[in-house]
Amino acid sequence: MVQTISSSPRQSRIYKDKCVSAQEALSHVKSKDKIFVHANAANPLPLVEALTGRAGELHDVEIYELLCLGAAPYAREEFRDSFRVHSLFIGSNVRDAVNTGRGDYIPVFLSEIPSLISSGQIKLDVCLIQVSPPDAHGYCSFGVGVDCVVAARRAAKLVIAEVNEQMPRTLGRSFVHYSKIDYIVETDRPLPELKIEPSDDVDLAIAQNVASLVDDGSTLQMGIGSIPDAVLHLLKNKRNLGVHTEMFSDGILELIELGVVTNDFKKILPGKTATSFVMGSKRLYDFVDNNPSVEFQTSDFINDPFIIAQNPNVVAINSALQIDLTGQVCADSLGTRLYSGFGGQVDFIRGAARSLGGKPIIALPSTAKDGCVSRIAPFLSQGGGVVTSRADVHYVVTEYGIAQLHGKNLRDRAEALISVAHPEFREYLERESSKIPWLR
Repeated sequence: MVQTISSSPRQSRIYKDKCVSAQEALSHVKSKDKIFVHANAANPLPLVEALTGRAGELHDVEIYELLCLGAAPYAREEFRDSFRVHSLFIGSNVRDAVNTGRGDYIPVFLSEIPSLISSGQIKLDVCLIQVSPPDAHGYCSFGVGVDCVVAARRAAKLVIAEVNEQMPRTLGRSFVHYSKIDYIVETDRPLPELKIEPSDDVDLAIAQNVASLVDDGSTLQMGIGSIPDAVLHLLKNKRNLGVHTEMFSDGILELIELGVVTNDFKKILPGKTATSFVMGSKRLYDFVDNNPSVEFQTSDFINDPFIIAQNPNVVAINSALQIDLTGQVCADSLGTRLYSGFGGQVDFIRGAARSLGGKPIIALPSTAKDGCVSRIAPFLSQGGGVVTSRADVHYVVTEYGIAQLHGKNLRDRAEALISVAHPEFREYLERESSKIPWLR
């Protein structure tokens, strides 16, 4: 007898028995539970809202999350006795909670977060995820965000999923069978979109300098924002570029469509645009839907420096909030105010440094606060944390040029950084450096 597989697992009794309202699903959360929330554009907001709807019944619930698009109501002041957020990468929606002591920040490399979870160092009771509807074999896709959620789903005792009709079905290590989900909440809503601010003249000048470091056949990693988008726009005349990056946004689409990105020279996942998550427009989400040229993998694979380094000519483009004259990079805080996180910066800076022909780049505007403050400073601001050490930094790029630091002594580093600082601050930086014996 030939065994047949249902083309519609959603019609099965097992699937239907798992389907409940968000309120019913979240009624199974208990006080003092530890909860992981699916990150970025995969934020399961209906589940989060149902959870915070129970705030009056719960106390000391701990929530582990990375940057999540949309609201994070559990971080509100009025819920401080009910929920405490532990942020692995601080977004604007939890920044106030962390900086006022209602939440906590865990500084960690993105590549290491899955192992923190799978090892039990971060213990999880509940995992809230958002997935695509199941395919004919019963497999749901984690969609636009794979990153750390695979480890979280495996580790949690209770898995609650928003099954969203509009979540793309992405390919790679991005699947979970519906039988592994305890409760299902079906929705049909658009994913949150991330709008990138248009590039200004400073962004374009920085981008021109960065683009000059990108050779044909390079493998790209880029962050998100107006500078990475401006860089990508300037790469249309390059050939045979590859992409191995923790995330990408709309800026990469034009290069793929023009045939500039071919992924032909990569050693890891050749022929594939490799990523852990995407954030951007509906056009981007439609592009990755069921697209075999895009491979989603977990953060412990994509961000592993030893994996990254196996690709040739890796160009890693990352940003900073401040750099001191020795090359120490502060990227997660503004003085004592915590701002973001480590993310994948160090993973990719180190991976690119070990790649044959690789170029690790820190790109940033020379000033902040409308030109009133130099981002290149004699010392990091009090309370500012070092994300990327001075020994890891190779190239620093501003709108005024490229400073190559690797292998140089501290005096030569300071001289190179002053040369790419804003002209109005160079005399000040030279004067301050002269006060330090080992920078004279």
